[in-house]
Amino acid sequence: MPSVKPLYIPPPSNDLVESGTLILRDGTTAGIRLTTPDDRDILRTFVNHLSTESKRHRFFSEGNPPTALIEAWCRSSDPRSQLTLIVIRLREGRDRVIAAGSYFARDETTAEVAMAVDDEFHGKGLGTLLLERLALLAIRHGFSRLCAVTHAENLPMREVFRESGFEWAESVAGGNLEVELSILPTERSVTRAEVRDRVATASSLRPFFQPNSVAVVGASRDPSSIGYRIVEALVMNRFQGPVYPINPKATVVGSIPAYPSVRTLPSPVDLAIVAVPRDAVLGVVDECAERGVRALVVITSGFAEIGAEGRELQDRLVEKARGYGMRLVGPNCMGLLNTDPQVRLNASFAQVFPPAGRIAMLSQSGALGLAILRGARHLHLGLSTFVSVGNKADVSGNDLLQYWEEDPGTDVILLYLESFGNPRRFARIARRVSRRKPIVAVKGGRTTAGHRAAGSHTAALAASDVGVEALFRQTGIIRAETLDEMFALAGALGSQPLPSGHRVAIVTNAGGPAILCADSCESAGLAVGELSDDTVARLQTFLPPAASLRNPVDLIASAGATEYEQAIETVLPAAEVDALILIYIPVDMAGMQQIAEAMQRGIRAARAKGGEGKPVLLCWMAEEREHQPLELETESVPSYPSPERTAQVMGKVSSYAEWRRQPIGMIPELTDIDLVRARDICQRALLGSGGAWLSHEDVREVLESAGLLMPPGGVAKTAGEAASLANKIGFPVVVKLASRRFVHKTEVGAVRLQLQDERSVRDAFEDIRARLAQLKAVDAMDGVVVQPMVTQGVEVMIGVTHDPLFGPLIAFGLGGIHVEILGDVQFRVTPLTERDAAEMIQEIKGHRLLEGYRGHPAADTPALETMLLHISRLVEDVPEIAELDLNPIFALPPGQGCRIVDARIRVARSAGNT
Repeated sequence: MPSVKPLYIPPPSNDLVESGTLILRDGTTAGIRLTTPDDRDILRTFVNHLSTESKRHRFFSEGNPPTALIEAWCRSSDPRSQLTLIVIRLREGRDRVIAAGSYFARDETTAEVAMAVDDEFHGKGLGTLLLERLALLAIRHGFSRLCAVTHAENLPMREVFRESGFEWAESVAGGNLEVELSILPTERSVTRAEVRDRVATASSLRPFFQPNSVAVVGASRDPSSIGYRIVEALVMNRFQGPVYPINPKATVVGSIPAYPSVRTLPSPVDLAIVAVPRDAVLGVVDECAERGVRALVVITSGFAEIGAEGRELQDRLVEKARGYGMRLVGPNCMGLLNTDPQVRLNASFAQVFPPAGRIAMLSQSGALGLAILRGARHLHLGLSTFVSVGNKADVSGNDLLQYWEEDPGTDVILLYLESFGNPRRFARIARRVSRRKPIVAVKGGRTTAGHRAAGSHTAALAASDVGVEALFRQTGIIRAETLDEMFALAGALGSQPLPSGHRVAIVTNAGGPAILCADSCESAGLAVGELSDDTVARLQTFLPPAASLRNPVDLIASAGATEYEQAIETVLPAAEVDALILIYIPVDMAGMQQIAEAMQRGIRAARAKGGEGKPVLLCWMAEEREHQPLELETESVPSYPSPERTAQVMGKVSSYAEWRRQPIGMIPELTDIDLVRARDICQRALLGSGGAWLSHEDVREVLESAGLLMPPGGVAKTAGEAASLANKIGFPVVVKLASRRFVHKTEVGAVRLQLQDERSVRDAFEDIRARLAQLKAVDAMDGVVVQPMVTQGVEVMIGVTHDPLFGPLIAFGLGGIHVEILGDVQFRVTPLTERDAAEMIQEIKGHRLLEGYRGHPAADTPALETMLLHISRLVEDVPEIAELDLNPIFALPPGQGCRIVDARIRVARSAGNT
């Protein structure tokens, strides 16, 4: 069993390691970047403001450090020698350094690290965040260990090392403490980093959802204006705190005293809603910073959504807000809500305030957000919070997932997404959150314009939505095709337990809807099996002879309240049932209430008899009760208008429950690889070109460096060399074109199989050269590849294509010509866990061939899983690989491994820019 490493090394923010934003322990933000020679003055000011004690711990002197040291901090251009990171806050429009951390190389593998934090910012986690960033940069530049020297009584620094989660050891000599840290990621260090990020992010978003007071900047007296509507929404929905309209030309807005600016407010404000003209927004941010505002919701549009000019202004807006330590939702958004009775915040221009509940929702579309809120009320869905994120300039879906993960008032998370800002971070967070709380997502824009030209099988198969589908599958996100389906799923997930299996029973009073439901259940992966003899015998005691008792249980049209109550009480607790679907078509409208009450009694009794923990869904086929749930004391049973929708919901809920029951996937730590050599080959191939297909020799060497072996053989430049190679390998052999121009050799007739002697090999060489001459492409012939003929095993393929958003996508499916004809392929986003690799193989339709079929031996699936994991590591560590195809691969019988028969790799400069 190979060793495993944590699923990922989490970056400390949404940004690059060298620059971006930090979220401090108190939820405020600060910028971080590498130093430049221009930073000498602000670094000197930083040092001058350090307390005597801080200077003593950092410089071993109570005086200021020599000028040479400050100048050394400004040199970060050679990270193999040294670099310095500075953390910056804005004050009076100027950058102010509040922390600095450096490392200096001691030897090839060890660097010495030192940090200092402004005394005003002690206790906010800056030291740990700096150490985390320095460690990531040190690893990137070839170091594996950090060391530090400080005073033994420097307890805050010792706490930084402890909190990091890195493996560390300390020794004390002469009153000084020397610490050594192994900065290679461990499960403990990754977990600690995750927790820090989650707690800080949740803290930074709390002022949005639980503000003590709200200012509305741009609160007009015009009732049709957005500013007025926001003030009205806050007041009319009884926000539990002061509301301050800001209007320089009015003293009253909507009967509430107004103020000319944020600066003139009588007390600090947590949240400011900004609805002023675009060019006034940056000035408002300055005012808010002066008054201590923690959170901004910018309703104003005209930013990145309109083009380059707006994008530039939006970048300045975000930089300014983060520099002041504030978080920002928007711009170009509708606002947000919190239905908690202790808060009742409607900080939006929506006129609908949904019922309180335990479902949180994000929408990237403001217009759809309005429709969503109306739909939630119509469908009796209670929301905890709702956010329209607009342009996602700062607060993103990734941040909100972490907030809702920690929110005790949220059980289910709904997402309407049109794009991903950082899909890899999204994947890491969603995979963790889905383990605790279900996430349901609708992804808009499933068909993207500009289909990429494809040079390989894999790229041709990777349609625009493949990355999204793979991402959702790997992270446990439940994908809804429509908003209606999203609401339907939310109703079930928010009110019913998750099933422990896929076995569903159906109780109905009409055969037709039950048949439709059963068919849809089977299509959704549910099992509608027969009930046990014991259950059937109990049903027979109270149902008429005409009733169908095996599953679906058809009570027939004459069934009344008593039959429904007893049938539910009998079927739901049955050991062979994991979930129950109830279907009712009213025969007598006057009796609907009695049927509903009977269902309630039946469910209540069934729960007491062993039916607890099993979900119940209701299909009530009557407009009068459409979407109206059955309410019990401790649960709500959601209602759907059609049997097909009810089955679809149950199927997706069951699949999600199955995903949660599976063990967490881990990434094996591979030791039989040398990817430095692979990257050197790929980078060398890029010299002088923007992209190229590797030669056969380079492909072989890259694969070998990743622990993947091709069959013996090589490239022959002449017919004589080909014959000599064939003799050395042993007959029969294969001869095929070696060319970086013609990727698909069979399409130009350049493959010869089952060659039994030297003469046939020589003829094959000449035939292939003649074929290229006919195509006027002799110059595209690098020679021929001579390999032994492989006839055993199942043909499969593994491929990689580089998605500009998701990074490498790995494909697995049946190989040879079948891959494009049948399209039986599974995709996943890298990095793959061992669970991902196993599921890719199990989920292709041709998996039965790999298990052994009609006399054919089974395939070595563990070897295929290992190959997938090696490919994943290769393309993660060598981002220059833009496309890769191993097709075909012959999967031999168990214990015999796999044979890569043909391989192609294309490299490109842009492949790693994810």
